[in-house]
Amino acid sequence: MLIAAAANLSEPFRVLGPRFEAATGIHPVFSFASTAELAHQIENGAPFEVFAAADRAHVDQLAVKGFMQQGSASVYANGILALWIPAGRNLGVARIQDLASTAVRVISVAKPQLAPYGEAAVTALKRAGIWEQVREKIVYAQSIGVAKQYGSSGNADAVLTAYSLVLHEKGLVLKIESALYPPIEQSIGVVLHAKHPEGAREFVDFLLGPQGQAILREFGYIVASR
Repeated sequence: MLIAAAANLSEPFRVLGPRFEAATGIHPVFSFASTAELAHQIENGAPFEVFAAADRAHVDQLAVKGFMQQGSASVYANGILALWIPAGRNLGVARIQDLASTAVRVISVAKPQLAPYGEAAVTALKRAGIWEQVREKIVYAQSIGVAKQYGSSGNADAVLTAYSLVLHEKGLVLKIESALYPPIEQSIGVVLHAKHPEGAREFVDFLLGPQGQAILREFGYIVASR
């Protein structure tokens, strides 16, 4: 079963996938990319059966356009924006405002028009009052996963990405103050023309159930009590 999943889910879904298969006998295959890219692929007939997005808007828009099963969409978690300074960089950064320092030369961020976390990152930099000082330092990536790779490879000094991708990384991992960006409500739904709609609904139910929510919580997401 092919599942379109936003890049911030790459780490938790590597844990969740085998557990879902053990519980149901259904083998999930994940395709990770930015939310906007995946939505575009669904509109163009990609054979996805489930869409796990990094926001509500793209799932809702697909539903309005007739690409999602009506009533199948649910918010499964709220995401957290994080700043990651990879290990070995002594930049004197202790808060987001410190990104304006001359010691920080390159900041990687996902393209805001493609990735909700990228949009949240730009909003946070603006609300923190440092946008004009840092805008020339920013390198935009196709997804938050690629933005993280820029940090891992040494091509960026600092990364603004999903907390779920970096909470186990070495270096400085700093949760960005929630007041600096709108809530990142992440939604999931069943694609209208899913070949295995029952299995697709089982995946959605698993993610929303105790095991799925526990895994998301382990990876730093905010999940509601159900």
